[in-house]
Amino acid sequence: MIPTTLMRSATAAALTLPLLVGATPTPLMKRNDTTQQWADELLRESMSWLDMYYDSEAGYLYSLSAQALTHETRASSWYAAGLLARNEGDDAEQAVKIVENVISGQFKNESSQWFGDYQKYPEEPTVGTEQYPPVIYNSWDPNWRGFVGTTFVLMLEEFPELIPQDTKDRMMESLHNATIGDSYRVGGVDDDNLYPAYSNPAIMRAFVSGWVGRRTNEANMTAAGETYANEIIDLFNRANTLSEFNSGTYAGVSLYALTMWAKYMDESSVMGQNGARMIQETWSSLGSLYNANLKNVAGPWDRSYGFDMNRYLSILALQIWTLVGKEKAPINAKPYAMGHKDDFAIGPLIAILAPFHNTLISPEALSSLHTFPGTHTVNTSAFSPPFDTYPRNITAWISPNLTIGAESFSENVIGGPAKNPNSFNPAVAQWARADGTVGWLTLYAQVMELLVKVEENVLELSYPQGNDTSTFQLLVATNSKNGKRDVASWEDVEGVKVTVEGNVDTNYEVTFNGMFGGQGDTINEFEFWNFTYGMPPGSQEVPSIRLYIEVE
Repeated sequence: MIPTTLMRSATAAALTLPLLVGATPTPLMKRNDTTQQWADELLRESMSWLDMYYDSEAGYLYSLSAQALTHETRASSWYAAGLLARNEGDDAEQAVKIVENVISGQFKNESSQWFGDYQKYPEEPTVGTEQYPPVIYNSWDPNWRGFVGTTFVLMLEEFPELIPQDTKDRMMESLHNATIGDSYRVGGVDDDNLYPAYSNPAIMRAFVSGWVGRRTNEANMTAAGETYANEIIDLFNRANTLSEFNSGTYAGVSLYALTMWAKYMDESSVMGQNGARMIQETWSSLGSLYNANLKNVAGPWDRSYGFDMNRYLSILALQIWTLVGKEKAPINAKPYAMGHKDDFAIGPLIAILAPFHNTLISPEALSSLHTFPGTHTVNTSAFSPPFDTYPRNITAWISPNLTIGAESFSENVIGGPAKNPNSFNPAVAQWARADGTVGWLTLYAQVMELLVKVEENVLELSYPQGNDTSTFQLLVATNSKNGKRDVASWEDVEGVKVTVEGNVDTNYEVTFNGMFGGQGDTINEFEFWNFTYGMPPGSQEVPSIRLYIEVE
């Protein structure tokens, strides 16, 4: 017999708002408080968009990236949870159909590294064949065990009466297999990168293992979840920051998974003991870095899928939507038109958890999402072993119309722990432009060690291991519709005055990366101008550049 609920701590129970489920139409519409209305709005809008992609005959969503009418698994599971939350017409029936399809596509060979994972799409060939070799994060993605697994748990916890018992039994079997498969993951082995510092999948892994172990009375599985969680907590407690620091996308995933720690795990678990605190501390950090005037979290960003949260869709922005409303959040009126739009598919999960999650945010952090509190400096750090030789030291100066943030680091990889220079932004500035849009610049990661100094209007960068071949590539936003189309110097950059000093060659190069031409491709769907500074030939000095930045 599978119990329908887990015991919850007295603290968690006191924080839990009534579960808004049942057979009546649109159960999420019943509460009148403002936060609930915003969560309802997110649910309605994300589900209306996903409805357009749903193939009811197949029981899957079509690919959100419009891949020739193929389907996709992960977003389908998120949509299924949204169908249960909405519960109109045959929504529950369609949700069960999707769940059964997702389970049928789970990998069942226990000897495979991808055992317990889920197909990326049902039309794909068999992973591991000669014609379709296993390539981690490509032909199969180990993190999907966590994404689909946590979604199954959410459905079982929030909507058990809407799911037939035989489907619930298969969901539990699927979760059991996913948990075993996730235990195969060891950072540094078989190209896997799951360390405790890989915050978002690590938090999901710990939760699913601990939850499934308790449900199935498997002590080893329960203990494994606790072990994973303790490793994550130890890293977090060093500075009350996530190792995967300040990511619009992945801080959102980590907060989603930590909400499950806080809501569904009791005080016998370190997850139940620490989840609410970690959510509150994470929001305190994010709130201190958030500029409500620019609707952006100041840099640096460990992993970003864009350079302006108003133009690319981030999961964190969906959570901010439920806290301050859509108009005040970094969300376009048409979210599906933004860059990285596919993440709008997780909207139903964020909406379902928002009534609980939003009770865990301090008044100070919430206030900072509404109104900029005044010019201030943030000093903190984050640590991602085995990549960092010491914690990354972070400084951000945040004023009403200009933010400058950067981190000093020494790592054994280029591009941060994700090894991706396109998403690792170790030095960032953003500024307000006259038309209300945001300008930005970011340092393109090319080195394993960087020293920074951030002060009022100042960004200073140096490469301790650099030489006369080193370059500083500063990627700069294209101008607004009202600005100059062509940029040849800093004088052509809209809304900001930049003065450059240091031992770099003052003769810099400006090139363009665009959608249809230029020096190279866009990065994360953003066009940009590349201001490149080199060193004087034969220089023996440590490469250093100092930018004095003023908003015009």
